[in-house]
Amino acid sequence: MTTTYEEFSGAKIALIEGTRVVTYLRDNKPEIPFPGLWDLAGGGQENSETPEQCALRETKEEFGLDIDASRVVWRERCQAFTDTTKHSYFLVAHITPTEIATICFGDEGQYWQMMEIEAFLSHPKAIPQLQERLARFLSSQNC
Repeated sequence: MTTTYEEFSGAKIALIEGTRVVTYLRDNKPEIPFPGLWDLAGGGQENSETPEQCALRETKEEFGLDIDASRVVWRERCQAFTDTTKHSYFLVAHITPTEIATICFGDEGQYWQMMEIEAFLSHPKAIPQLQERLARFLSSQNC
């Protein structure tokens, strides 16, 4: 199967372990989108990356985790956060407690934490679009 290049703004990934998700508090700099809000791993597309390659590269850069694309269990095409003329992707993968123990937080953001999914979904300082996308994934699992 041939994969063709697709331009998109970026990809975010929810890294879930049990009832918790890997989150980080964004830097509180007014020049960045969503300053001081809780975020998930991910970022902008580079070169001809697929959504999985983009999200997993960012996961490696931000948290030091090397997750294989075969572990992605959900992929959703969405409207981009800041440029509504483009689209982005939201992905989900499961991680293990052993992987959590090896997290090495990068230099973007204030700090990271494993947050209960329900707490992230209702947190007043979480990125609303990510709350909606994670809730949509969870509701799809209750069929």
